[in-house]
Amino acid sequence: MKKTIAVLLSVLMVFSAGVTAGAKDEPVISYKLKEALYVHAVAESADSQAWSAWQSVHDEKYNEINSSEKYFFLPSSADSAKVDVYNAFSDKASVNGTEIAAGETASVSYEENKTYDVTAAGKSFKLRFIKSNAEAAIYVNNTNADKNGAELFSYLSGDKSLSAKAEGAIVTPDGKIDNTAIKKIKGRGNTTWDKAKKPFNITYDKKVSIAGMKESKKYSLLANYQDDSLSRNRFLYDLSDAVGMPYASDSRYVDFYINGYYWGSYQLAEKIEAGKNALVSDFEEDDYLNKDGTVKEDFPFLCEVDAGATDGEDYYVRLSGGLKITIKAPELEAGDAGYEEVKSYVKSRFDSFYNATKNKTADLSPYADVDSVAKIYLINELGKNWDAGISSLYFTYKQDEKDKKYKFFASPVWDYDNSLGNATGIESELRSINVKDYEEYTGGWCKYKGKGGSKTSSNIMNRIASSTTVLNRAKEIWKEKFIPAVKHFTSRRVNPEINKEFFTADKYYSLVEKSAEMNYKSGWLLNTGKWIADHSSLNKATFDENNNIYSVDKNATSYPQTFKGMYDYCRDWLISRAAWMSKDMADKTVTERTVDNSDTTSEKKPALSLNSVSLKAGNTKTVKVVNGSAKSWSSSKTSTVSVKNGKLTALKKGSAEITAVLEDGEKLSCKVKVTTSPKLSKKSITVKAKKTKSVKLIGKAASVNNKYKNTKYAKIISKKSAKTIKIKGVKKGKTTLKITVNGVKLTLKVKVV
Repeated sequence: MKKTIAVLLSVLMVFSAGVTAGAKDEPVISYKLKEALYVHAVAESADSQAWSAWQSVHDEKYNEINSSEKYFFLPSSADSAKVDVYNAFSDKASVNGTEIAAGETASVSYEENKTYDVTAAGKSFKLRFIKSNAEAAIYVNNTNADKNGAELFSYLSGDKSLSAKAEGAIVTPDGKIDNTAIKKIKGRGNTTWDKAKKPFNITYDKKVSIAGMKESKKYSLLANYQDDSLSRNRFLYDLSDAVGMPYASDSRYVDFYINGYYWGSYQLAEKIEAGKNALVSDFEEDDYLNKDGTVKEDFPFLCEVDAGATDGEDYYVRLSGGLKITIKAPELEAGDAGYEEVKSYVKSRFDSFYNATKNKTADLSPYADVDSVAKIYLINELGKNWDAGISSLYFTYKQDEKDKKYKFFASPVWDYDNSLGNATGIESELRSINVKDYEEYTGGWCKYKGKGGSKTSSNIMNRIASSTTVLNRAKEIWKEKFIPAVKHFTSRRVNPEINKEFFTADKYYSLVEKSAEMNYKSGWLLNTGKWIADHSSLNKATFDENNNIYSVDKNATSYPQTFKGMYDYCRDWLISRAAWMSKDMADKTVTERTVDNSDTTSEKKPALSLNSVSLKAGNTKTVKVVNGSAKSWSSSKTSTVSVKNGKLTALKKGSAEITAVLEDGEKLSCKVKVTTSPKLSKKSITVKAKKTKSVKLIGKAASVNNKYKNTKYAKIISKKSAKTIKIKGVKKGKTTLKITVNGVKLTLKVKVV
């Protein structure tokens, strides 16, 4: 692997001696450059960090495929019509006829996915622009990571323990750029670290808020390399948050760049750590100590069930039953105050909880918060999570706010990329626990996570799944919390409160669709090996909780080997699994039936006549509700698109989402892209003094700003809303009038004679 990475970097980062530009102390790009064309995340920005080079498609070993075909992988902040391109070649370059001198920047117009001819360094290239829709872009730059000339990715990939400082940029779709420096970036993960697409932990110098997340210094960049939907972790993290799990990690879809190279679509998540400003915010790392440095009689801690914990690498204890518990906070090293005392305390407390779970009818409430334990069981059961009870199962030990007693709270949730029908499992292990339907959405799972028989399983999730205390509460929580959340996810009954934490499946798709296109176009594979299950077909299931009817489609739905196909499979597997669990937990007898989903006479769901539409400013389009009716319509950005009774009016360039609220409260949405903005039919006019002249406004004006600049030579006499702009000459002379239409600034040169 190290040799392969070295070969890659020799191709990607062949630095050009002395290639800098701009003012003496303010280079256009802050880091060393290779000979390439670079594009900035935000047009007309003075920022020197958020640049990315063009690149070719790579294979899984990072080798270029067809170096004459190039791509600009643009973040969501990029303008949809033009970008700033910097020429780092030693000679001029030409992009579709636009010439860019060496060491200079030019504005280049483009259309997404259109192929352009480029000449540079005496060679010809084909260039395409692809633009993401992710919630942010993360740029990390350091071309001297080891202070001896090592490029950052090559250096970090040498060993997971290595770390480095860096500069960078956080860029959001609105074009805002945060250049907070990076205190440390290093590799993370266990099996995922050995994959081609590397995951990282990143620590900023100060707290930053990324795409609406709460301020924090520490984040994890999840590669989701083995999850072809890029969304399994996101779905279950957000669902956990929606059902009230403590410390559910907030996360965002982001595009990730290192030294100008696009590494793919990642999931930026709050890092699991304890501290006032961390994910587990109820206690600090040193809260186990008294003021005099002695260990407290009782104190909070964060721990992980981790079968892979090893001496020399992890701070862990082994329970009497063999279970390994890694101590995440306080995370101490030999010689630190309380090193052995903390281990002894954690072992004692977890042993008590673990032993209590051995008795199926035992009351677990003196040892743990039953609600959170029930929820962690439901999340793992819903996902059929292979790692349930083996690794990445976190518990926080703290005081219960109700009775003030120290208890275990099952959270944070973590590591679900192999859940929701993604993994095949290990055949020998599945045989030993008599599980034959692991890849399917049917069948129990957590209670089989052990050898079974007369001997109690050592797997704590198996024990939790067999606890009467947990199962009784789990059935109640499933009905109270999970069923409404899944309904919301399917868009069957959109809930504004749930939507604050957990979106509809369509909304998640709209946030990741084009980022995924870039991810897979750049070279990452949809199918990453034998560990991944077959995602080609599914007999989908639904559950009608009002009538206790469990329905399974007679005909299987086929899913193409595309991102949309793989995303849809993940979505439908989750929904079908939830239906099966609802059937399994129902209080009354359930009617099971097979539905012929090819029957076109069956009742159809309400839908909009258009899911997306593109309009020019001034144009209109009517969207209708099919198989239903709307009681109200709204636009997410009324300055871009207005809507009345389904009639859309495009106002100015940009994007918005139109929402129709149905009679039963269900919401349907349509994406609208306005491709042009209002403009005047003329750039200059001549008018006689005391006379008027009209200039046609191309594109409807919803609002003409009355604070336009009149001058002593001419003035604007139009109304606030107008289709034409009337100009009146005052006295002889020349002037420039300024007017804002729908938020767009326009100018008109006027000569008065």
